[in-house]
Order: sequence, then C-alpha cells, then structure tokens
Amino acid sequence: MLRKAPRLALVAGEASGDLLAGLLLAGAKARWPEASAFGIGGPRMAAQGFQAWWPHERLSVFGYLDALSRLPELLRIRRALGDRLLADRPDAFIGVDAPDFNFGLETRLRAGGIKTLHFVCPSIWAWRGERVQKLRRAADHVLCLFPFEPALLQQHGVSASFVGHPLADAIPLEPPREAARAALGLQPEDQVVALLPGSRRSEIRHIAPSMAAAAALMARQRPALRFVMPVVPGLSALVEPILSAHAPGLAVQLIDGRSHDALAACDVTLIASGTATLEAALFKRPMVITYRLAWLNWQRMKRMNYLPWVGLPNILSREFVVPELIQDAATPEALARETLAWLDDVSRRQALARRFIDLHHTLRQDTARKATDAIAQVIDR
Repeated sequence: MLRKAPRLALVAGEASGDLLAGLLLAGAKARWPEASAFGIGGPRMAAQGFQAWWPHERLSVFGYLDALSRLPELLRIRRALGDRLLADRPDAFIGVDAPDFNFGLETRLRAGGIKTLHFVCPSIWAWRGERVQKLRRAADHVLCLFPFEPALLQQHGVSASFVGHPLADAIPLEPPREAARAALGLQPEDQVVALLPGSRRSEIRHIAPSMAAAAALMARQRPALRFVMPVVPGLSALVEPILSAHAPGLAVQLIDGRSHDALAACDVTLIASGTATLEAALFKRPMVITYRLAWLNWQRMKRMNYLPWVGLPNILSREFVVPELIQDAATPEALARETLAWLDDVSRRQALARRFIDLHHTLRQDTARKATDAIAQVIDR
C-alpha cells in the first residue's frame, strides 16, 4: 500500500465541486498529513491547504451559449494546466465533476502516464449516456456517490467504487434546527421558508425573479412567514435588485453563504435543482424544486433527458417524493401554492422525513476513508 504522502492534482468547477473536493481533501489530509494538493479549486479546498493555480470560478459556465463564448479561454486553461501537470508529475489527478473540462484533461494525463480518478459519476443514467465512452478513456477509476452507479459503469468496462456522499457524513442525522435558528436570529415558533436560487450568476438571473415573486405571494397570504436566502459571497449586489423588482417591500434575510444554516432552520425550502436539493434532503426538509434555463438551452436539455425527474431526491427515490416545477411550470403562483402546501400537511412532512432518514443512512459511507482507500490503490497499481 501507499507509504509516502501523495502529491495530488485536482480540478473542481463551481461551488458544488469545491464543496465535494474540500470534503475529500479533509479526508486525505487526515490520512496523509503531509500530502500536498494543487490545481484548480475554490475556498473550501483552500481551507484544506490546496494551492489554487486558477480559481474555480474560471470554469463556471451556464448553458451551451455561455460555454461556446468561453470556449477559447477554457481550452487555454486546460492546455496550460495539462502542460504543467505533465511536467510536474503528481501521483494522481482527481477530476471533481466538471466532465466537459476534466475528461479531455484526464485523457491527456492518463496517456502521459499519470494515474487519473474521476470523482462523481456523470449522470449517464439521466442524460448524455454517450459520455461513458469518454469516461472509459479518461479515468483509471471512478469514485461514485450513489450505490447504483458502479454496476452501471462496470457494464461499460469502467472501474468504479461506491464511496457514499461526503455530504451525508458532514450533515448530522438530526438537523440542528434550534441552533441554526438562534444563529440566524429566528424564533423557535417562526414559520421559515428558505429560498435557494442557485450559486451561479446565470442561475440567479433566471430563477430568482420567479422565486422572489412567489415569496411575495406567500407573504400576502401569510404575513407572519419569515424568508431567508443564502447568497454566494459577492453576489448580494445581483440578488438585491431582483428582490426589489419582484418582491418590493418584502423582508428577505440575505445571508452570506451559510446555506446549511438556512436549511437546518427552515420549515420548507423553495430550491433550484442541483446538489443543494440533496443537501435539503439530508437536512430532512420538504422542498419544492424549480429550475429555469434560456429557451434554447431548455429545448436541447429536454430532448436529451432520460428520466421523468430532474431533482436528486426524486431520482434517488425513483418517484416524485417532492414537487418539481421546471421552466414554464415554474410560475410564481405554482411555486407559492406548492410551498405553502407543505406547511399545511404535517403527516406528509413526517412521511417525507422518514424517507430522507433512510436515504441519509444509505449515503453515509465514511466517504473520506473509502475514497482515500481507492486513491491509494490506484496509485499503487
């Protein structure tokens, strides 16, 4: 087995990748205190001693039009990073999600004799199944978040292991509701709605207006409701004019980051589809999932989708355990109606919480240990 502290290169794109990679690096640091890590990442990775040669925001794109306009810059970064890593020779490269960027880089590094892992199986079971061929060329091994994924990948000749989801280890089985409310200045008896419109600028522009208008409708029906909205640090200036335009006069408590405090404190969340919906499930919170894309992006996406669900809680449950209001269905009236419906049905909330407790146990696998075991085995081959 691996005896020396490894030198690991990683690339994580966007806030969700930074979160997963930060949790992975914490496990690597605990196992190999002298390990070093470098590449492209964000603040959660930096907190674990990661050296970011480029910030993860440079990889953030939203939809095909944005990706096309940014393509020359992204290709330059990928080429420069590949050159540097082939010269520097890390013990392993770990691509964290961001398949459109990482697959090409992993393929080049693997051909150059560097061991490659991909952390997060791409959603080939949901859309773009042809990517499994690229993954087979790119990765020596895939670290899977969900239990059904390794068998699917192995059918296509891809080495893989289920390591669980690091969020399931990080989030307590019993959500700290009272402590979170105290931290946010909320009272125990308040009814609280958490608004999570996404972490990217383009997501906020597309999703926050209808979410804000829905909050205004809810407040008119139930003036005592409290609203909290976690915002990625630095994006409050983007959110505030949207709230003023679509929910004038509504008191929405903006909090810098701290989405876990908002989810622990709330009674229900109106939330953009993505990793945050899994976080909400692990906090055992009822939710209404929503999403909006530019029209052209939406037309392309809906033609490529294999499943009737888009939200991770529904995909993992294989049924609509929470409502999804996507694109044209995401009207303020529908969002408000479905959100308030959770507050009016105690038995429905309790049944959902039981489902989410079972899901939490399934995904809680001591990801840091299993992932570092797999990394060590790949390096030792």
